[in-house]
Amino acid sequence: MGSTLLQLVQQVTNEIGVSQPTFVVTNPNADVIQIYALMNACGYELLRKADWTQLTQPYTFFTNYLTTTGTYSTNSLTISALASTSGLSTQYMLGSGNFPNGTFVTGVNSGAGTCTINNYPTANATNGTIYFQQVQYSYPAGYDSIVPRTQWDKSKHWEMLGPESAQQWEWLLSGYISTGPRVRWRLFQGYFQIWPGFSNNEFLGFEYRSNAWAMSAGGTAQTSFLADTDTCIYKDRLMVNMCKYKYFSAKGLPTQDMYRNYLTELETDIAQDTSGANLSFAPRPGSILIGYDNIPDSGYGPAGS
Repeated sequence: MGSTLLQLVQQVTNEIGVSQPTFVVTNPNADVIQIYALMNACGYELLRKADWTQLTQPYTFFTNYLTTTGTYSTNSLTISALASTSGLSTQYMLGSGNFPNGTFVTGVNSGAGTCTINNYPTANATNGTIYFQQVQYSYPAGYDSIVPRTQWDKSKHWEMLGPESAQQWEWLLSGYISTGPRVRWRLFQGYFQIWPGFSNNEFLGFEYRSNAWAMSAGGTAQTSFLADTDTCIYKDRLMVNMCKYKYFSAKGLPTQDMYRNYLTELETDIAQDTSGANLSFAPRPGSILIGYDNIPDSGYGPAGS
């Protein structure tokens, strides 16, 4: 972490010829109030300018399920006499059994021991076994966006397939062949949604970009500058140059030089924030399995052949 909010604001005021403040957050001075607001605006906008490495976070979780018993019939969308509704919510679907593919829970009444579903059962049952599987999972705290190609079924050591389109998802819900060994995923209605569901604790995970670009002196991640002692993940010079550019723009002053300095610093910081792979002008496919370099000279058939 770099300079504090107070130090950044002091640097900006010194460079633009405004009186240097001794504190920022509760300062009544109009210029300081504006520069403080512009500092936060810089943080909000820089969040989307690049995939900053310091904002990338891993997230893992186990799938949830509920195996219980209940009573249902082919002419009702209500399942009654549920032996348990522990943890049950509209984020669950029903697994294999007397229910059509893509049957989801639409409501839960734990007090009455009932739930409603979106499809009619295909058979009647009294105290029949029911498999509820959670397929929608909330984003982690501080989630801003997901990192592509990081979604993995860690239990099976397979990459999850996705994000699925609306058309592909409907095929999964309604098609004859919609399940297989691979987990599929999409982002839907504010949830990370998977298909199929599990009646076990499958271990899944992905990486995401956090929106917490600021940090308190005590180490608490934040989405804004809240105190003079707060710091941020961005380089000091980038914050100062961007804030100066925004200040001049807000005042209706010429901004060409300010914008050039800000843009140069932004491009440099983005380039230096991560590394890059070595590229070859004559790439060759690797032979990680059996290839010309490791084919045995003999032993292809039965002994003595």
